[in-house]
Amino acid sequence: MAERAGVSQSTVSRALAGSETITPATRRRVELAAEELGYHVNMRAAGLRRGETGTIAIVVIGREGQGPAAINPFYYSLLGSTCAAAAERGYEALVSFQAKPEELFGHYVARRQADGVVVIGTATNHAAWDYFRKCAEDTEGIAFWGSPFDDSVWVRSDNRDGGRIAVERLVASGARQIVFVGDTASSQRQFRERYDGYRSAMEAAGLAPVDAVVSEGSDRVSQGRNAVAQLVGSGARFDGLFFACDAMALGALEELAARAIDVPNDVGVIGFDGLGSGEFSSPPLTTVEPDFAQAGMLLIDTALASQDECPERRVAVHLVERASVRRPIE
Repeated sequence: MAERAGVSQSTVSRALAGSETITPATRRRVELAAEELGYHVNMRAAGLRRGETGTIAIVVIGREGQGPAAINPFYYSLLGSTCAAAAERGYEALVSFQAKPEELFGHYVARRQADGVVVIGTATNHAAWDYFRKCAEDTEGIAFWGSPFDDSVWVRSDNRDGGRIAVERLVASGARQIVFVGDTASSQRQFRERYDGYRSAMEAAGLAPVDAVVSEGSDRVSQGRNAVAQLVGSGARFDGLFFACDAMALGALEELAARAIDVPNDVGVIGFDGLGSGEFSSPPLTTVEPDFAQAGMLLIDTALASQDECPERRVAVHLVERASVRRPIE
């Protein structure tokens, strides 16, 4: 290659490594020679020589006692967008599913196994989050999605704006007695933020917000079913339901259908998360969806940035119109 480009071997090495000591004209000659000879730079090897691994570790936290198949599908969408963002930045993604205390591991950067770490998953696994919070205190290069803590470097949906969007859409359809369903006191702090957005939007519309409805259940789907049963049983009047997550909304659609309550004509329903399965519910679920591509990019960029460069980062959200809310009233 050096002979083809008419330069020394050391010049070839510096040119392919991106050294600023090489002139643009010389670099172009080396690149053309490389193309003609079918040579491709081993970026991973080059990174290792610079003390980089070329890898981003992505940890997905699940509930203890449940396997990866039980993880909220939302996190698989987020995982996919984060892997895609890593690839776009030229990094390989190392994915680890963790749940049990004995399998928790986050010291990828300290052990030179990765250049940064992204942690996503359920906030209900308190032992896991306590562990990764401590990891973040000991080292830089860790970005969180879903963290129940504010003292860690995190990326989140713009949950309050999502609450506003949901309420404004229900109001536009004619709904006035709108109820928020979700446990605002749980470790899922995004639920509280979505409720805050709901409350502010209700007040802005001149409507009376009500306390969040909290229902029990072994999973989010059953919680959604039970929330509808609870509301109907209490005699509460409602014509709009905004659920803290899509899984609860999907359960609610099943219970509403079982009780012959027409969606969207009797009650409008909106979820939050943008789950693809909502396309196939009956009726298809209208939902507030985060910009997954932006979320992935922000997580990767945050994990690779220094601590001083990492303010809180919010991901834009938008409404995905399906069929669980009536058309806006003209």
